[in-house]
Amino acid sequence: MVKTPAAVADGPAKDCRLCPRLADFRDENRRQFPDWYNGAVPAFGSLNARLLVVGLAPGLRGANRTGRPFTGDYAGELLYPSLLKFGLAKGTYQAEPGDLELIDCRITNAVRCVPPANKPTPAEQKTCRGFLAAEISAMPRLRSVLVLGRIAHDALLSTLGLRKAAYPFGHAETYSLDTKLSFTDSYHCSRYNLNTGRLTAPMFHHALELAIKAAHRKS
Repeated sequence: MVKTPAAVADGPAKDCRLCPRLADFRDENRRQFPDWYNGAVPAFGSLNARLLVVGLAPGLRGANRTGRPFTGDYAGELLYPSLLKFGLAKGTYQAEPGDLELIDCRITNAVRCVPPANKPTPAEQKTCRGFLAAEISAMPRLRSVLVLGRIAHDALLSTLGLRKAAYPFGHAETYSLDTKLSFTDSYHCSRYNLNTGRLTAPMFHHALELAIKAAHRKS
């Protein structure tokens, strides 16, 4: 598993400047939207959780605004109600921090800062990789990861030091690893995927159910 000396389980500092392009983009957004969070977005949920949900990066008007993964953007409109449906959260989703409490679940991103055009570069993904590695290492009960999208899938494999050819991406595909950890792929719950029908709510629920089952399997 890849680690860096700066990696800590809580992720980078809010004003992390390890990636100059992302830091400059945050500065630009801070000038335009001074009331937004505009920082490296921390994970949401306990490090003691058995299930970790991994996305790619914060959305500009979602997590970059609210400071919580998938909160305030389109993807959260499916993700958080689904977590409520399957008992992984309690409260009422209102697209603002403080509306929910996660239960045995944690949500994070492979890249912690919002990228221009929602596309982090390979170098930016590599720079942030140590934070995800440290986070996974700091989760003693972690048994299952739900990965949202192919790029996040590849980021997880790189973080775990696994060969991409051995674990091809496929919706609802679940892989069990020798480390007692499993991961399940899902198409990202983005506006594009949902509007085009590439992903439906039942499809997402199926992948989530598989990830939950893996989280509770006996080792």
